[in-house]
This record gives sequence, C-alpha cells and structure tokens, in this order.
Amino acid sequence: MSESRLYLATAPFEAACRLPILPVGHRARRRHGHSYLARIRAELPPGWAGFAGGETDQLQQALVEGIAPLDYADLNELLPVPSDENLARWLRARLAVPGIRSLGIRSTADTGVDLDEGNEAHIWHRFRFEAAHQLPRVAPGHKCGRMHGHGFEVILHANQDIGSQDMGIDFDRLAALWAPIGNQLHHACLNDLPGLENPTSERLADWVWQRLRPELPELSWVSVYETATAGCHYDGVHYRIWKEQKFESALRLQHAPAGDSRRGLHGHSYLLRLHLTAPLDEVMGWTLDYGDVKDRFTPVFQQLDHHELNGLPELADTDPASLARWMRARLAEPLPQLDRLDLYATPGCGVLLSWGGRAPALPA
Repeated sequence: MSESRLYLATAPFEAACRLPILPVGHRARRRHGHSYLARIRAELPPGWAGFAGGETDQLQQALVEGIAPLDYADLNELLPVPSDENLARWLRARLAVPGIRSLGIRSTADTGVDLDEGNEAHIWHRFRFEAAHQLPRVAPGHKCGRMHGHGFEVILHANQDIGSQDMGIDFDRLAALWAPIGNQLHHACLNDLPGLENPTSERLADWVWQRLRPELPELSWVSVYETATAGCHYDGVHYRIWKEQKFESALRLQHAPAGDSRRGLHGHSYLLRLHLTAPLDEVMGWTLDYGDVKDRFTPVFQQLDHHELNGLPELADTDPASLARWMRARLAEPLPQLDRLDLYATPGCGVLLSWGGRAPALPA
C-alpha cells in the first residue's frame, strides 16, 4: 500500500477576543482571553527544509511567523467573529507552507477546530468522567479482569461544515448533548449499564456513538481515552486503537549543515503513538489487547530506549521520517494491524507515517 508522510508542528499564542454572534448573555460575548495552540500537518516536498531532519523545526518556525500577528492581540481587530474555525481559515490563507493537509486551532485544552485537506472544519470537544469497570471475558489472571477504575476521557468530533446553525456546531451544543450521557457514566460501574456488560474502549465508543448520532448527525468520530496512553477512535463503522510509548534516545543529524548544533550529538524524549486498525472481536469486545500491543513493541523499544540512534543496524539516517520507517519495517510482522505511526521528537512536533485504506485521517 502507498505510504503517506506528514510533518507535524505546533505553536502557542495568547490573545483576547469576544464572539458577538453568540446569544445575548453568553459569557463569550464579553472580552476574554485564551492560551491558543495552532497545529499543522503538511506533506512537504523533498528538500523543502534543506536537509533531512530539519523539516519539523522549519515547519514550526513558519507556523510561529504565521501566528505572530495573533499573539497578544485583540482578535476582533483582525476578524469580526474570531471563532476557532475563522482563526484557522485566516491562518491557513496566510501560511507559505506547501502541502497543508490539516490546520487546527485549539482555544482551550478541551475544545478546538481542525480544517482538513478539503478545507472542511471539524470541531471537537473533550469530556472526562470517572468510572469503574472490569472485562469479564479476558483470560484468568489478566489484570483487566479485576474490578478497577479509570479517569476516562471522551472526545466528540463533528463535521462543522454540515451544521445547520449560524456557527455550524458550537461547543455549547456538544456539551449539552453530552451532559445526559456523561451523567450516566460519571461515578458509575460501567458493567452495570445496559449495553456495557463488557466495557472495552471499543464497546464504550460504540455505546456513545449510538446515543449521540441520532441527535447529532454531524458526528464524525468518537474517541475514548481509557488511559492517558491508550484508546480507541470509532466512526460508526471502523475502529482504530492507539497505544503510546515514550523512549529516550541520543542522535546526530548527519545531513545538518556544518556548525548547526543538530549535527552534533544531542537527544530527545520521543513520544510514539502506534495506530492499529482491525475488525472487532465480537467475543472479546476489542480489536486488540493494549497489553499485547505493548508487549509486541517491546523488542523495538529495547533497541531505542537509552541508546544512540546512529548506532542502530540498518538505520541510515536518524531524522524522524527515517526512524519511523525503520520502526514500521520491524513491526510489520509482530503488529500486522499497524497502519500509522506518529513520532514526536519534541512536544507537538514530529512526523506522521501512514499506510492503508483509512490513513491518515482526522482526528489527530
């Protein structure tokens, strides 16, 4: 299957705004402020950054320059209605970056909008609930067979462009639709809820989808974080799970120009997100066991963690794209369901390598 390689970068900015389109009395009509985060995915042409490994830094710099007029600004002086979507469109029109596949603005840690490559807007809202559960069909001795609990997170994604209201789908509407569902889940034992007798991440995502989709036809994805490092996306048909891993490594970027500090020995705390797509196992209620994914990744992890990457066999270059391809090759046999790797060398900045029929795709 064909491979797609996207470079990722983020950049923060602080700004004040008010949204006069909202109803009278709404708090966001008053002037207020946010710690925003802009994020970009781009399919950069070869040589755009000058050398392999310089792409994410240069992409981030372009993003920083693009948001400079927004930083510590009154956004209403630039846009009549500075919503997240309008800010994303304003920024996208001004970025001199080739191959932009998505551009997002996050106004709070729990809300934001992403424009996809077709320039359609996808709004998202994150919610949290605290609950207990156990998985009754796992093998004896499996830790998930014991009653335990999580601080779950659910992210609802909706295609704002097909919304019927003046602002498409707004955050308040998502919150209102979520409220009765969240009330059922919060401080509950999930196994006691009808339809969640086997409450895996996949079953929970489906359960939320079935309750929301009739009320919100614009719903495009439900994401469930069972833990901070593992979860599931569901679009009503397909499941994609992910598992995060961190590793600490040293490296040299051998193609960096002479005198560039990145040419010398330095290091990163890498964050890797493994994405896997597979049919639902109707008996187990999951696509794959997160623990199995971690175990199968362990031999690769042991080669990466607390090592110098330049010494790895068959790794010609240590730039993020080359390292992601190296991992893909070594995981093809133990994890054939793997269809995407997100590798971050620094927070929010890295590369997305994907293959398969449904990748890459929103959400991030």
